[in-house]
Amino acid sequence: MTDKKKQLAELIANYSLDLQKNERVLIETQTLRDTEFLKDLIDAIYARGAIPVIEARDSVLGNYMAKQANDKRIELIRQIREFEVDHFDAYIHIRYNVNDYESKEIPNEIRKKQNLALLKYSDIRVNKRKWVLLNYPSDVDAYKAKMPTLDFQRFAFDVMTVDYQKMDRLVAPLKKIMDKTDKVRIVSPGTDLTFSIKGMGSVPCTGKMNIPDGELYSAPVKKSVNGKITYNTPCPYQGMVFHHVSLEFKDGKIVKATCDEDNDKLNEIFDTDEGARYVGEFSLGFNPMILNPMGDILYDEKILGSLHFTPGRAYKDCYNGNDSAIHWDMVLIQTEAYGGGEVWFDDVLIRKNGRFVLEELQPLNFENR
Repeated sequence: MTDKKKQLAELIANYSLDLQKNERVLIETQTLRDTEFLKDLIDAIYARGAIPVIEARDSVLGNYMAKQANDKRIELIRQIREFEVDHFDAYIHIRYNVNDYESKEIPNEIRKKQNLALLKYSDIRVNKRKWVLLNYPSDVDAYKAKMPTLDFQRFAFDVMTVDYQKMDRLVAPLKKIMDKTDKVRIVSPGTDLTFSIKGMGSVPCTGKMNIPDGELYSAPVKKSVNGKITYNTPCPYQGMVFHHVSLEFKDGKIVKATCDEDNDKLNEIFDTDEGARYVGEFSLGFNPMILNPMGDILYDEKILGSLHFTPGRAYKDCYNGNDSAIHWDMVLIQTEAYGGGEVWFDDVLIRKNGRFVLEELQPLNFENR
């Protein structure tokens, strides 16, 4: 994997961030388990003439401190985040998953206060700075993927270093169609949903921000969503994991939300603020190497033949007017193995059972992967 690690580091510095001389790069990592990869990343950044800085932050300790946070600590965190977005041109976040439930005990009131305090700076980082988010493969990731640790590590680095430039070329015809689309209909078991994306445009995600990557996203016109969607993958959020989440919409708003676990907790998240019950993103996934869910959204939302429909905040480059402290990507897989399904654009069938059916879109099925 040594060559793959170096390849990933160079991809981030050269392609994803396209670093320029003297740009300042903040690397925030949740693990120092693999300093060789971090050294490769530092070397790649220096090779571009940029300036790296590393901050190591332990997620377990971070959550432990957060659950006891007071207003003074939240204000201090706000000042630190303000400094970071003011003084760094680029940001690399290396997550290391240890436990989906680690943040479960953080009181909802503290979450709301901290999200509100940091919202301005999150917006600056996402929309006005260069950034990359990736997961360093952990033992927990391997467990969730049902793979031996070393096999998962090899898989993860292969997935993270797919040919993104080729993917960027192949998605162009889908973007052209999506940009002209008004009415969208999604049909799957437990799902019959309609909405408009007229005038919203679309954004291809091909290795510039998320790694792994492979999606094309837009946003529904805020009050156009009607019907029901039932997600068939795990939905982790705020220290909980929900299964078989089902959402019913009327005029854009979630009017009913259920799951297998705790409906009260699920609805508490959707009651975070007014925008939490409206949708900020609609996206089709097509990473050729990700075929099955593992309960990690960074991977699952890129599954070949999937889509995600996201309650909460809209991105500024496909802005439908919806603002919220939450942005909860929830994934529906439409391949035959997961029950099948259809995606229609303006009454034209675009994808059936996870496969694009129009001739100009069929290369995105990656049948020769």
